[in-house]
Amino acid sequence: MSTTASGTPTAADLRRWRRHLADELAEAAVYRDLAKRRTGEEREILLALADAEGRHAAHWQELLGDQVGRLPRPGVRFRLLAFLARRLGSVFVLALAQRAETRATYDADADATPTMAADERIHAEVVRALATRGRNRLAGSFRAAVFGANDGLVSNVALIMGVAAAGVDRAHVLLTGLAGLLAGALSMGAGEFISVRSQRELLEASTPAPDAADALPHLDVDANELALVYRARGMTPEEAQAHAAAVMADIGAIGSAARRFHADTDPEVDPHEAVGTAWGAAISSFCFFATGALIPVLPYIFGLGGRTALVVALVAVGLALMTTGAFVGLISGGPPVRRALRQLAIGFSAAAVTYGLGALFGTTVG
Repeated sequence: MSTTASGTPTAADLRRWRRHLADELAEAAVYRDLAKRRTGEEREILLALADAEGRHAAHWQELLGDQVGRLPRPGVRFRLLAFLARRLGSVFVLALAQRAETRATYDADADATPTMAADERIHAEVVRALATRGRNRLAGSFRAAVFGANDGLVSNVALIMGVAAAGVDRAHVLLTGLAGLLAGALSMGAGEFISVRSQRELLEASTPAPDAADALPHLDVDANELALVYRARGMTPEEAQAHAAAVMADIGAIGSAARRFHADTDPEVDPHEAVGTAWGAAISSFCFFATGALIPVLPYIFGLGGRTALVVALVAVGLALMTTGAFVGLISGGPPVRRALRQLAIGFSAAAVTYGLGALFGTTVG
């Protein structure tokens, strides 16, 4: 603790403790706001997290004693979390909360207890698990939407840059851009439909048959081939035999036995839900690709041409790429600015390559 020789906290100590207190109170409020929009187990977990943050706040309050004074505003990330939690209560808020917990600084603070530092690490894992449930629910359509938008942006701006650099007129650039939009959107939609339909068919082929449990009452207890099922699912012979014996012991209550039979392979999140539906993925991919691909075409639609249209298209595409990159960063709990700059670099690199090739081709033909 950085105090004076008499043991009195320094002004810097008091400011730091007040900051920690304000942040802990704000974080507890975020979890309570999220809990209001949840039911069952998720609600209980969020309320328990709020209680834990309240214990941390009590630690700083005790250190401050009668010098609590006027607390500063919570940090920007906690104010953003509070704003979103009151209005959304969604996976985006949990992803941001996960990042906030991951960035906790109690490990380096001599006035925080080791227990508090350990709590924050575990809180990050709890929030990660809660956020994962939400990510899995929207994974299929979200993946198609993000990939579709980015592919539309990058492929069509690269196409337009290459054609424009070759020296063709505005009408040809516009026609090329619209053709690229339609062809790409149809290709993306068809590809996502086939991909997701194939994934679902593979999952269905790997999921235990729902009527397999009907055979349980008729199994030979001595031979008990049920153990082979569990060995095929990855258990050791001893574990499989013990589990099969437990299932057979419940054979009088067939509902209980059936639940035990399926419990080993039924995940908490339905894998079909995580993959999404084929039509949902196809429609999302088509629409978002078309939306992304339309952006670099807009300057030509509104009558611009030449270098002016190219500059406007690049600026618009750059903003869109950074937006989608930041969006992915937010929902994944990663750094949004870094994700945004990465998307921008990838998109502009592709555009630069095709522009160079187009300019070379135009010079050669001329």
